[in-house]
Amino acid sequence: MKQIGILGAGAWGTAIAQVLAKNGNKVVLWAMEKEVVETINTRHENSLFLKGIQLHENITASQSIEEVAQDKEYLILASPSLYLASTVKKIAHLESLQNGTTCIGVLTKGFIPSDTGPKLIVETLESVLPAVYQKSVVYISGPSHAEEVATGKLTGLIAASESPKNAIRFRELLKSESLMVFSSLDVIGVQICAAAKNAVAVVFGCLDAVTESSDFFGDNTESLLLAAGLNEIQTLGFAMGATHAETFTSIAGVGDLDVTCRSPYGRNRKFGREIILNNSLKDFKNLNDIIDNIDKIGYLPEGLVACKYIQEISEAKNLRLPICNGLYKILNKEIEPIDFLKEVLF
Repeated sequence: MKQIGILGAGAWGTAIAQVLAKNGNKVVLWAMEKEVVETINTRHENSLFLKGIQLHENITASQSIEEVAQDKEYLILASPSLYLASTVKKIAHLESLQNGTTCIGVLTKGFIPSDTGPKLIVETLESVLPAVYQKSVVYISGPSHAEEVATGKLTGLIAASESPKNAIRFRELLKSESLMVFSSLDVIGVQICAAAKNAVAVVFGCLDAVTESSDFFGDNTESLLLAAGLNEIQTLGFAMGATHAETFTSIAGVGDLDVTCRSPYGRNRKFGREIILNNSLKDFKNLNDIIDNIDKIGYLPEGLVACKYIQEISEAKNLRLPICNGLYKILNKEIEPIDFLKEVLF
């Protein structure tokens, strides 16, 4: 039985805890919310983020981040990108991290701001973790909605790291009857796929809502948008240093993009639909105002934050990314969603 800590008890962190616990491991989740800790420990349910799913008895929760992170064989980071660096700084001093005995994996998707521009998740983690973790962090991604993973529906993931040994360690740790895990060396490419697909999915959600009452847009149009979005993700990936073209045609690329765009579980797709159906942007001035007041939405569509940073990267590298750049204009109140869809799709 391995001792595993997970920082972040949202739906995805909890779903991975479920897989690991069913594999016979002891898992402790760190949550900021008292309600989450209490319901996991007393009712074996994450009533706030994964309601209705009975959790394995090997899962416990704590509000003490040091208790969860200290002396674990494996530590998995699942905090939202907005808070990931500050979360890790709280535990970087622990002895088991200082000496590198804990193997670290990360589930978080997106970009992180810095004084020199947006950074990728692993690059940011390596800047705040002890030096022993350089080129050893494992990035875990793939088409994997938490609700399905937690209930044992067959799913595939990619474990990417510059350390082949650590990628294989996480592959072996996570794999189960319902979870297939593949290792990869293309850490940058997998991260770009994971972050940028959320922005494409917001636009897909807009189109999906429009399609319901349109004689012009349909299923064919949605596939057109998905394919064009994948091309943009690949363009961005290679510009950022991705090393393997097959990353974008794997489950890390087209697989994750497809499920994020099409699944009713997807928050980004949901937000895109609400832009059209509920005029959900009406109370915000621009994209920064949305991000600053994200609590008004009631959930976090990661594509909002990713869109801002993709715009910065595309301007700095002179990239043509009409879908992602168009989403930026929509969220910044520079263009109407319907006008943009007509403009970009024909």
